[in-house]
Amino acid sequence: MKLDSTLLQELLEVARGHRPAAVCFRGGQVINVFSGQIDQVDLGVHRGFIVGPGPYAALSTVDLDGAYVCPGFIDGHLHMESTLLSPAQFCAAVLPHGTSAVVADPHEIANVLGMSGIRYFLDATAHLPLDVFFNLPSCVPASPLETSGATLRACDLHALLPHPRILGLAEMMNFPGLIHAVPEVLDKVLLFQDRVRDGHAPQLSGLGLNAYLNAGISSDHECTALDEAREKLAKGMVIMLREGSQSKDLAELLPVIDQHTWPRCMLVSDDCHPDDLVREGHMNAVVNRAMSLGLDPVRAITLATWTPAAYFRLPRRGALAPGYQANFSISPTLNPWEPRQVFQHGQEVAREGRLLIDPENWLQPQPPASPMQLSAPAVPDLAVPAQAGRLRVIGVQEGSLLTHKILVAPRISGGAVIPDLDRDILKLVVFNRYQPHKRPSVGFIQGFGLTQGAMATTVAHDAHNIIAVGTGDDDILAVVEAIRQCGGGMAIGKAGEVVKILPLPLAGLMSTWPVERVSEQLEQLKAQARSWGSPLNNPFLALSFMALGVIPELKLTDLGLVDVTAFSLVPLFETG
Repeated sequence: MKLDSTLLQELLEVARGHRPAAVCFRGGQVINVFSGQIDQVDLGVHRGFIVGPGPYAALSTVDLDGAYVCPGFIDGHLHMESTLLSPAQFCAAVLPHGTSAVVADPHEIANVLGMSGIRYFLDATAHLPLDVFFNLPSCVPASPLETSGATLRACDLHALLPHPRILGLAEMMNFPGLIHAVPEVLDKVLLFQDRVRDGHAPQLSGLGLNAYLNAGISSDHECTALDEAREKLAKGMVIMLREGSQSKDLAELLPVIDQHTWPRCMLVSDDCHPDDLVREGHMNAVVNRAMSLGLDPVRAITLATWTPAAYFRLPRRGALAPGYQANFSISPTLNPWEPRQVFQHGQEVAREGRLLIDPENWLQPQPPASPMQLSAPAVPDLAVPAQAGRLRVIGVQEGSLLTHKILVAPRISGGAVIPDLDRDILKLVVFNRYQPHKRPSVGFIQGFGLTQGAMATTVAHDAHNIIAVGTGDDDILAVVEAIRQCGGGMAIGKAGEVVKILPLPLAGLMSTWPVERVSEQLEQLKAQARSWGSPLNNPFLALSFMALGVIPELKLTDLGLVDVTAFSLVPLFETG
C-alpha cells in the first residue's frame, strides 16, 4: 500500500489529533517489537495504517478487554506449492491464522513450468488480501544431476527484476557450483548483488562456507545442528530457524538465540502441508512451538514479524507503530497465540478462524497446463540385475530432509534385486515426466515400512518428476499409471485394485480445492499408508524429498543414485 500526498496529509492530521481516526482499539495489550515490552495502550487505525498509540478520538471503537495485539506474521521462507494449495486457497488458509505476508520461493513451479510458472504465481497473487513477495529461484534445475521441466538462466530472471514484489534471489542450493565459480551460477549471484540473496548450504562450514559467503549469500534455513548455526551466524548469516511439516529444527537451534543474536534470526516454515495448516495453523504454530520450548513470547513474535521485515527490507511492516501498515491479529492469550480476529490493511478479514471474505471473488488467472509426457511404463523397466558388492540403500530419517547411506547384502531372485520386506528395504523409482520414452531410475530405500502396495507422487523436489516407492513392481506401476492418467497428483494402491488419488492439476503440485478438502483427501492416503505398515508421520511428504539431490546423504533422481556429499551420481552397488 503506497501513500499519496492526500492520504499522507490526512494521516498526519489524524496522528496530531486534529481529526478522528477511523477506528480506535481500546484496552488492549500491544506487543512492542522494538522495546521487547507489552504496552497497555489504545491503538489508532486509519485507512490501513497505524496512526499510533494514544487516546485517539475515533469514528468507531473496539473494546479489546485486555486481549493481546501483535503485528501480522511474516513467513520469510516458504514454498507455497508445498501446501498443495493454489495461491488463492493458500491465502484463504493462512489469513485466519494471522499471517499477513509471505516471502515465497517459486522454484517448485519454476522447475515444472519455467518462466510461465513464475508469471502465473505473480498474476495469481496480485489481487489477494495476503501480501505475497517473491525471491526468484536460483537453481532451475536444482542441480545437473536431475532433469526438470525448465532451465532458467540469469538472463531469464533479469526480465522479472522490475516487478515490485520481486525482492531478491532465492536459496542458492547449488553451493558447490557457487564455491567453484561455475559461470552460470555466478551470473545469477551478480545479477542480484544489490538485493537479498538467500542461502541453502546444509552442513557447509570452514573455508567452503567462507567462499560461499564471499559471493554475498546472506541467510540460511538449512541448519540442523547448533554448532552449524553458530558458525554461520558468527560469519554474518541471518539464521532462519525452520519448523515445517518435514524439517523441525527449532528444538535443536533455539539456543542460538540470545540478547545479542536475535536481530539476525527469524522463524520460518519452509514447507507446510495442508493437514498441518488445518490442525495447527501457520506462523502462529511456529511461534507457539518456540514459546513452548522456552523462548520469551515477545521475542518469539518478533522473530516472526519484525526481523523478517527488516531483513527483506519490507517498509512499514512487522510492527505496530506510527506509520506502519495495520496488519495485526488479536489473541485472548499471549502464550499460546490464538488469533481470534485478524486485520489486514486495517480491515477485519477473519474471525474465530474463519474468513470474512469470499475467495471466489478473488481474480485468478488461467493456470498453464501440467506437463505429463511419460510413456506407459512396463515391469521390465524396473528390473535391477544383481551385481557384485553391497547394495547402497537410502535410509530415511523421520522429521528430517537428511538421509543416510546404508550398505546391505541385497535380496536376489531370478538374477534380480528385489525388495526385502523383512528388512524394510523397498524399491524406489523415479520416472521422468517431461520426456517420453525415458527409462526410470531405480534404487532402494529403508524406512517407509510398507508391507504391501505402493505410493507415488509428482511432488518430488525439486524437478517434480514422478517418484514411487513400493513392495512390488506391479504395485508401483499401478500407482504411477493412475498419476499419469490424471496429469499429476499423489496416489496409493496396489495392482488389481482401485487406486486412491489426490489430483494436483496445477503443475502436478497443487489442487484448486479448499484446504479442508485437500487435507481430508491427503489424510485418507496417509491412513492407507499407515494401515499398510508405514511408521512415518507423513509418508507422502517424506517421499517428496527422496529425489532432492542437494540434501545429504543419498537421494534418487531420474538420472540415478546421487551421493550428495560428493555431488555426483554413484552406482547402486559399492565394491571394495
